[in-house]
Amino acid sequence: MDTEITKPINDIFTGVDERDWLKITNALADEVVIDYTSLNGGEPKLQTADEVAAAWASFLPGFDATHHEVSDFKRTVKGEDAVVHYKGKAAHFLNKEVWKVEGTFETELRKTNDGWRITKHKFIVTKQEGNSQLSAKATEVLKLKRSRAQKQSITFASEGLVLAGDLYKPEDYDKTKKYPAIVVGGSWTTVKEQMSGLYAAKLAEQGFITLAIDPRFFGGSEGQPRFWENPKAKTEDYKNSLSFLETVEGVDIDNIFLVAVCASAGYLSNVCAEDKRVRGFATVAAWLHDAESVKPIYGGQEGVKTKISQARDAKRKFAQSGSVEYIPTVSRTDKNAAMFGEFDYYLVKDRGGIPEWSADKFAVMSWEDWLTYDPMPTATRLFQPTLMIHSEDAALPQNAKKFFNDIPHRDKALRWTKGTQFDFYDQPRQVSESVGAITRFFTQHLK
Repeated sequence: MDTEITKPINDIFTGVDERDWLKITNALADEVVIDYTSLNGGEPKLQTADEVAAAWASFLPGFDATHHEVSDFKRTVKGEDAVVHYKGKAAHFLNKEVWKVEGTFETELRKTNDGWRITKHKFIVTKQEGNSQLSAKATEVLKLKRSRAQKQSITFASEGLVLAGDLYKPEDYDKTKKYPAIVVGGSWTTVKEQMSGLYAAKLAEQGFITLAIDPRFFGGSEGQPRFWENPKAKTEDYKNSLSFLETVEGVDIDNIFLVAVCASAGYLSNVCAEDKRVRGFATVAAWLHDAESVKPIYGGQEGVKTKISQARDAKRKFAQSGSVEYIPTVSRTDKNAAMFGEFDYYLVKDRGGIPEWSADKFAVMSWEDWLTYDPMPTATRLFQPTLMIHSEDAALPQNAKKFFNDIPHRDKALRWTKGTQFDFYDQPRQVSESVGAITRFFTQHLK
C-alpha cells in the first residue's frame, strides 16, 4: 500500500521533469488544492487537474531542464484518505543560471476506483539558492520562443496545380545544420491557418522544420471546384509535400515524419503505407471511419445513400455546366449543413472560425468521396513507428483502438488521454501534451 500511495506523488515530479502532462493529470483528483503560497505568495487555489497541468505547462518548458527529488516519506492513512509528509528539492536550469529550492511537502490523497489521487498539494519552502527570478525568465523565454518560430509562405506543384503552404523553422535555425522535418495535416475542409498550422508552429519550437499546407480546392491553393473534400486528391498533395520538403535547405531527408490531426489521419496513413520516405507517423484525435461508422453520424443507411446520390448528381452537373452545388460547411440552424450542431471550434472566430476558412461552402459532390472513403484497412500496411493520441470523448474512439491494434508491428504507442475532439484542435492542455508526446516519440526514432 505504501508504494501505491506514493506513486502519484512521484508521478507529478517525474511528470514535471519529463513535461509529461498526462502523467501529472492522472496523479491528481478531478479537483485539487494547490498551495505554493510560501514560495509565491497569494492564496491556495482549487483547480481542476487540467488547469494545474495547463498552468505548469505555461512556464516549465521555458527552462532548459528541471530536476526534482523527494524523500523521507511519512504516511498517515485513515480509511480511504491519506496524508504524506516528505522532503523535496528542485533544481531549475536556464542558460547558465540555476535556481535551487528545498522544502517540505504535505500532500493529501484519496483512494478512488482508479487508485490513489492527490486532493491537496502544499509546499513549504525552507531554502533557496541562485536566481529566484528564473521562473519568470522561463515564462518569458517560452513566450518569446513561441513568437519567434520562423514562418515562411511557400508554394509548390502537385499534379499540375500550385499549392500554398506555411513552412516553419526553429527560432535558432542554422542553415549549416540538418533538422528532422514534419508534414502536418488537419481535419476535413480545413486550411493551414487552423489546427495544422498551430501544430506545425508548436513542433517547430521543439526543433523540427514543419510544413502545413492547403490541399487543392482549399485556401490559397489552386484547384476546381472549390471546397471539394477529396481524400484521394489530398493524399497525393501530402505525398507531393514530402517531395517539396526534400528540397528545403536544412531538412534531414532521412528523418521526415507525418503528424495527422483528425481526418488527415486517414489520408496520411495512406501516404505512410505507400511512401518509404516517411520515417514515423503520429495521429492526434484521429477521425477514422468505415462504411458502418458513418451511418449513425450521417442519417443512417438511408441518409448515407441519399448524400451519395446527391453527390453524384452534383458531379454530373459540374461536368456538364461547370456549376457547383454548395451547402453550408457548419451551422447551428441549417440541418443540411455538412456539420450541423454545436461545432464550437468552427463557430467561434477566436478559434477555427477564421476568415481564411469557409463556413458556408461545402461542395455537395464531396459526400461520395468522403462517405465511401475507408482508411481502416490501411493500418495493416503501416511499417513505420506510429504514435496515436486519442481519448474516449474524441471522434470514433473504438475505431482508433481497432486501427492501432491492426498495426502489425510492435513499434507503436497508444496514448489514451482526456479531451473532446475540438479540445485537441487548439486547447493549450491537449495541444501541449500532444506536442510533447510527438516530440519524444519522433526523437526516439531519429535515423
